[in-house]
Amino acid sequence: MSAIRYAVDDRVATITIDRPEKRNAMTWAVLAAFHDAVASAAADPDAQVVILTGAGGAFCAGTDLTDLAATPAEDRAARGRGERARPPWPLVACPKPVIAAVDGPAVGMGAELATQCDVRIASTSARFAWNFVRRGLVADTGAGTFLLPRLIGPTEALRLLCSGDFLDAEAALRLGFVSAVVEPAALLDAARAEAERYLTASPFAVARTKQLVYAGLDGDADAHASRTAASLAACFTSDDHREGVAAFLERREPRFTGR
Repeated sequence: MSAIRYAVDDRVATITIDRPEKRNAMTWAVLAAFHDAVASAAADPDAQVVILTGAGGAFCAGTDLTDLAATPAEDRAARGRGERARPPWPLVACPKPVIAAVDGPAVGMGAELATQCDVRIASTSARFAWNFVRRGLVADTGAGTFLLPRLIGPTEALRLLCSGDFLDAEAALRLGFVSAVVEPAALLDAARAEAERYLTASPFAVARTKQLVYAGLDGDADAHASRTAASLAACFTSDDHREGVAAFLERREPRFTGR
């Protein structure tokens, strides 16, 4: 059975990391399957929003160190190069809103994947740790060192990144890293409710909005204004824009197609 499960229900795709015996830790093979699942969600015409979660009371405990130890040191940095080249932040690259439903540990790569998501919902059991410095490493996808300071501020990010300490769910909520904390049994329902907020929006406009937000993190206002103008021009000529205006004038709900 695959360690990565993919399912779509009423326009919401769910990607589940399903290796509970290893607390959903990633091997190179599982990571490749994960990238494939995200690419499937990005291209799936039946999916408008994506939920990422883990099975068995864990989100992702990071890289499987047994698998890492069996990989020659000279090959460890080769992940993502060559014919298996992948986007460094597949969840950011996905043109659809991605919601992390985090139960239990999100450690190392697990914390990085949660950081790449657009919205995070945590259970009361969720714990996050960017513990790379305790393994003599920096945050492996770069999300912790680029996105995390922009989400919670550089001081709090540095406290977490340079100590490797755990961040519990309530502290994550106070810092704004997660949007809500619920009991474990209510986690997937809460994530589904969050996903439904985006189902009435134009997929065409959402994809471009998400792209603009992440591109804008670089801080170049002039370049951002140019990207915005180009995206707005594309929106003005889209079927979704025409449908949005028509629906407003006809006092009905829009029927967006993503074109």
